[in-house]
Amino acid sequence: MRRTFALLFGLAFLVAAPGLAGAAPIERPTGNQRYVDLVIARAMSQRGVPFSYGGGDINGPTRGVARTLPAPGVAPVTPSLAGGGLIPGLSTPAVSAPVLTTPGVAAVPDPSANVVGFDASGLIVYAFGGAGVKMPRSSGEQYKVGQKVLPAQALPGDLIFYGPEGTQSVALYLGNNQMIQGTEPAVAVTPVRGEGMTPYLVRIIA
Repeated sequence: MRRTFALLFGLAFLVAAPGLAGAAPIERPTGNQRYVDLVIARAMSQRGVPFSYGGGDINGPTRGVARTLPAPGVAPVTPSLAGGGLIPGLSTPAVSAPVLTTPGVAAVPDPSANVVGFDASGLIVYAFGGAGVKMPRSSGEQYKVGQKVLPAQALPGDLIFYGPEGTQSVALYLGNNQMIQGTEPAVAVTPVRGEGMTPYLVRIIA
């Protein structure tokens, strides 16, 4: 059954990533399946928990990181990843979050800083923590660990990344073309999104 789902998952990305669905699906050793099941169950237990920029750790949802938002009626300036900026909910800042204001215009506090919840990478830290795996805190760093696998080889428990080198977001593959992600407005299970996906998934538990 898993082979069928992995094959269908790979075929779904023929348009988004041509040529990546040609590899044969592989099986995970039986002894590790219980850890994968634990990771998935831990993530699924958080469905409906609110989105919180910078929220979540190995123990569960946490308060988010405060951002500076523009005053009402002022268009925000979107931060650039190349310049060290962060995109809300996709990577957790290790330092102060970017200022999203127009120079010379007063800013207002971010009300979401008091929300207890998860961002995308925070949910992954929590999910794998239940299996004794300590994950890096940002999606970009999470992309650098584990084993790279082609979409056609996807198994439940693999990580799906978005953006250059996985810096924009991360989700946990559940099988049957479904994933779970810490996203706005809350942690949710959705169909796998092909747009912007990195060419490889990452397998943490082989």
